[in-house]
Amino acid sequence: MTRRYAFVGLGHRAQMYVDALLGDWSDTGEITALLDTNQTRMDFYNERIAATGRAAVPTFRPDGFQQMLEHCDAVVVTSVDNTHAEYVVAALDAGRDVVVEKPLTVDAAGCEAIAAAAERSSGEIVVTFNYRYSPRNTALREAIASGRIGDVTSVNFEWTLDTIHGADYFRRWHRDRESSGGLLVHKSTHHFDLVNWWLDARAEMVFAQADLRFYGDGNVEGPRPERSHGAPELGTDPFLLDIGADDRLRRLYLDAEAEDGYVRDQDVFAPGVTIDDNMAVLVRYDNRALLTYSLNAHAPHEGYRVTVNGTKGRLELEVCERSWTPPQDAVDPSATGKANAQGAFDRLTVQEHWKQAEELPIRNGEGAHGGGDKLLLNDVFRGPGQDPLARQAGYRDGIRSVLIGAAASRSARTGAPVALSDAGTRMAPEAAGA
Repeated sequence: MTRRYAFVGLGHRAQMYVDALLGDWSDTGEITALLDTNQTRMDFYNERIAATGRAAVPTFRPDGFQQMLEHCDAVVVTSVDNTHAEYVVAALDAGRDVVVEKPLTVDAAGCEAIAAAAERSSGEIVVTFNYRYSPRNTALREAIASGRIGDVTSVNFEWTLDTIHGADYFRRWHRDRESSGGLLVHKSTHHFDLVNWWLDARAEMVFAQADLRFYGDGNVEGPRPERSHGAPELGTDPFLLDIGADDRLRRLYLDAEAEDGYVRDQDVFAPGVTIDDNMAVLVRYDNRALLTYSLNAHAPHEGYRVTVNGTKGRLELEVCERSWTPPQDAVDPSATGKANAQGAFDRLTVQEHWKQAEELPIRNGEGAHGGGDKLLLNDVFRGPGQDPLARQAGYRDGIRSVLIGAAASRSARTGAPVALSDAGTRMAPEAAGA
């Protein structure tokens, strides 16, 4: 029997799951309802459904969430981050299963609400950390588990977002900390989850510094347009996104503006940015391992470097997702579905004490993230089966990654370290006046 899925939040992130249920995973379930603040976006996806010969499905606004639940067995949540907790808790309390995009939520209060609902509900939660399924990241986990470098003592993790991917967070709702939790939650939750999973360890203490050094209205001189659409500089300024040039972005956002006023192409140097673009974090784990982590959102190339030091040696993973980007490509390719992986490579090496370095194989598949997205979708819609890598993530995994980011944000603001307890699933309430 196929399952009935309702979708909450119909921005571009929903498409991967919608297309899966309309395509290779259609035998596992059907789409039976859509919910969003914007009818134009829901109509876009209903057209996508109808194009496959299926009937359009009922659509609901947020105040119709309880009615929507009557149409489904499971809810896929891909809405704005700070709405996740509300929808996840309500779905669980109705006994529905939940598939939720990362981050699980944006703060400690949301984590506590979801944890309580999960404990009292018959429904289950899957958090979609697709980076766990990327072959290079699974290869690193396997290498650590092999014991070749002994016990892990420290991890150095540097992530660089280039000036199309990084900039895109500063055009849309992510630029507002209240909506996204900042990049330390919205983006870094991916990375903190990887380290938690690689080490099979729990964070105990977090210290961080962060700043807005590149984007925002305080970092440029001269007047700037409020948005890209209609700006005289459109086509000559690489930071301006021509949202009308891509049919999908136009239909999902530009054509939908009149309904809810959401502007998808705000200028990255316009007022209103309340998140950081440079972050440095130090984390201590319960196995005594230390993590030093950095995120830069305005680099000329896209990728990451991870070094894992152990009592017997060292592992190094280097990933280049884009070596550079032409100035006319103003939007992250993941938002348009157009690949741009110029100069991409990945390399994993191990070096044991007293031995030369050895390159380890990375077995990439077809599709995004080295075939990792297909593996994720199999887990989401068919179930993980007997996975020795334990890649499917539940709500506790989601909480642990969110709380490292939330603790880092608090630490950066207060200048004080923040302790986590209960195996990394609880952060102490903030002191009054902090």
